Amino acid sequence: MKWTDSQRIAEELFDKYPDTNPKIIRFTDLMAWVMALNGFNDVPEHCGEKILEAIQLAWIEETE
Repeated sequence: MKWTDSQRIAEELFDKYPDTNPKIIRFTDLMAWVMALNGFNDVPEHCGEKILEAIQLAWIEETE
């Protein structure tokens, strides 16, 4: 997975952290959690606020 795989990342986060409200997560935590996912293979330098927002929005949609 790469940073641009926001939907797949969101699905993985939903499965790994089912009791977490993605609406209140800090981007620093979100970035760390994404980088710790199995199968994630990208560098922090490729991540930015817009990418984290896309992941967060996709995760919110997964929970609703």
